[in-house]
Amino acid sequence: MVDLLAKIKTYPKPSAQQKLLLELADAPTRTPTDITKFKMLLAAEVAADNAAKAMAKAAALMRHEERPRAIKERRAGNHRLISKGMLFELAGLGSRSSEELLGLLLTAGATTDPQQWAAWKAKGDALLAEQDTDNE
Repeated sequence: MVDLLAKIKTYPKPSAQQKLLLELADAPTRTPTDITKFKMLLAAEVAADNAAKAMAKAAALMRHEERPRAIKERRAGNHRLISKGMLFELAGLGSRSSEELLGLLLTAGATTDPQQWAAWKAKGDALLAEQDTDNE
């Protein structure tokens, strides 16, 4: 109780309820009505403090639960990017500048001809199949 009252005294903007609680706590004499008010306000503050602590624990638990999923997603994204980057090496484009590669990709991305895409896919399938055979 003393710790909670000391904590409330440090608040830059205590609520009206907290101000009254502090006034009653610091009063040199209290009437029976004041004592009842003090007990009710103190119980409410204790409950609010306990609720805040429980919420903080729940938030920490949720962060702990989310961490493995976030790590897994980040690793999958990194793997995807590395795998795509290796395709440039396979195609013999690893020595080209980023600007050249981006220009190439922008040109390809603007292509709407399904036959062109099918031809590129066939070439890619053949090279990947060849790489799989070489790696066996």
